[in-house]
Amino acid sequence: MRFCTRGLSVGLPEFTGAEVVDFLTIRQCNASARLASMLMRIPDLQGFMSQDTQRIGSVFQVFIMSQTSESHVKSGRKASLFVDVLKFVVRRWVAFPLPLTITAGSILAATVADVLMPLAAGRLVTDVSAPAAQAGKVHDALWMLAAMAACGFGNVLLKRYAYLGITHLTTQVMQKIGSEAFAHVQKLSAEWHANTFAGSTVRRLTRGMWAVDMLDDTLLLMLIPEACLLVLTTLVLGWHWPFMGVILGVLSVLFVALSCTLTLRYVAPSARVANAWDSRMGAALADAITCNAVVKTFGAEKREESRLQTLISQWRKATIYTWSRGTDSANIQAAVVMCMRLVLAGAAVWLWWQGRAGPGDVAYVLTMTFLVQGYLRDIGQQVSVVQRSVNEMEELLALWRTPEAVADPAYPLPLLVSAGEICFEHVSFQYPGQERALFADISVTIAAGSRVGLVGPSGSGKSSFIKLLQRFYVPQSGRILIDGIDIARVRQSDLREKIALVPQEAVLFHRSLAENIAYGRPDATPEQIAQAAQLANAAGFIDRLPEGYQTLVGERGVKLSGGERQRIAIARAFLADAPILVLDEATASLDSESEALVQEAMERLMKGRTVLVVAHRLATVVGLDRILVFEHGQIVEDGAHATLIQQKNGLYRRLYDLQSL
Repeated sequence: MRFCTRGLSVGLPEFTGAEVVDFLTIRQCNASARLASMLMRIPDLQGFMSQDTQRIGSVFQVFIMSQTSESHVKSGRKASLFVDVLKFVVRRWVAFPLPLTITAGSILAATVADVLMPLAAGRLVTDVSAPAAQAGKVHDALWMLAAMAACGFGNVLLKRYAYLGITHLTTQVMQKIGSEAFAHVQKLSAEWHANTFAGSTVRRLTRGMWAVDMLDDTLLLMLIPEACLLVLTTLVLGWHWPFMGVILGVLSVLFVALSCTLTLRYVAPSARVANAWDSRMGAALADAITCNAVVKTFGAEKREESRLQTLISQWRKATIYTWSRGTDSANIQAAVVMCMRLVLAGAAVWLWWQGRAGPGDVAYVLTMTFLVQGYLRDIGQQVSVVQRSVNEMEELLALWRTPEAVADPAYPLPLLVSAGEICFEHVSFQYPGQERALFADISVTIAAGSRVGLVGPSGSGKSSFIKLLQRFYVPQSGRILIDGIDIARVRQSDLREKIALVPQEAVLFHRSLAENIAYGRPDATPEQIAQAAQLANAAGFIDRLPEGYQTLVGERGVKLSGGERQRIAIARAFLADAPILVLDEATASLDSESEALVQEAMERLMKGRTVLVVAHRLATVVGLDRILVFEHGQIVEDGAHATLIQQKNGLYRRLYDLQSL
């Protein structure tokens, strides 16, 4: 096994919430931290849910996980789960044929050497038990001694190659699974991310990856070779004495059947429950650390500690119960192996007493008995390890089976946006699980290069309009077109490259300012990054920082003020240079001075683009070309401010008057 540890002397500000989860796993620490950081940002990158929504959704996730765990215990799908996991792993083994061939070939050859060793030892005993003067016996004994040496050293050398092969195979498979799983998680819906703890997802991924490590080692280096050795030993023993071969074969089959039964029906259900508590514990820990500022604000440290202690206590009880069952299983297996050893040794002595076996034969059987005893004991242990690996991969497979909310077309069209006209044609949309549709047959065209405000009460459909445009959701009917191209016929990544978003709360990566600004254009030069910062009114405060553009901004940009984060987000949009710009309450939470700087930067950013401004503060849309007023999923008013303000009974006028009080 390959592990890493992290020292605990680093101060809390250096950790992300999910990195603290790694203290519990102490595996693949740096990769887990980066993965957690990325996962916690996926909803922000998708422009979706608030933290409050994520908290609410996560409660349902815990409940769902609990129900899923209980249902699996009762469902009797253990064998099916093992087959699913085996197929999952084997498909990734065959993707790397060279290390797989080296590993399997070397370990099987080493197994053959193990089988031949007792046979040579038995022949050696027979040779040395004869008078030394007997013709050829010394010569034969030396040959058997040489054969034993060849088997021993050959076994060591072959296992060396097997270990080298398994190292390359396992790390490549783990890399493949980690990369594929993260890519799949990024494609899951924003709703899924809002309803799932980032810490829980990290635990499922990292635990599943390390379960592959255990499974590879166990199956390829131990369980399969040991099973082959049992078969070969039984055949060789049966060739000499069919009676002994039958005894060994029957007892071995019974032992393996007993081990599988104990593991799958006695240990596995409790292990599955313990894993569920492990995921919940990691999720709760990441949640509390991520919201550490809120915890401190309300002086709720003791409350959070108590909450976590409750979860840890439940995990501890489930783990002790699982380990106790594992110990019981191991003790039963050990007792059965000892009985098998006595039966085989007794049978050998009986054959000797009957004159049907000589001293060398008895020595061979005894040597083989000790060898078989060790391998049977190992098989019992390895079956338990396989069961634990399968259980730990169960949640990873469930994650893998979660369907993508929006799939790219099989044959996507290129999206070449020259003007930026947006057209909704008879679009109807209903959120999953909702009783009524939000949008019902809405049609609207936004001219290229125009600046349009989206206003209305909360829940009226403004943000949903933007999500449909970004294709985070798919309408049940109708089409959405950009420059006449149906966005359902293009890749999502191509579509989103054409839409720049400046959200109300800009979320930054815990990376340098330069990396954050260039996120939408990774190949940008330092000069281009500096120019974007200048246009966004961010260059001034960046130049005052000791490390300038290489300054790390902290998790989610916490080292910067709200206005500074917002200007970095605008600089990012400048550098992305997308033809369509979405401003989602970009100045709502800023002080007057910061708002003035951000507003000035946004005016520069809006030039030459199609702009959609989502706003609750109507003062931010007064100067736009056009305003769409939403209510209950319908566009109830459409026009410029000067026109809408004249409609005394109109919704826009009522909202404007309320904000003017």
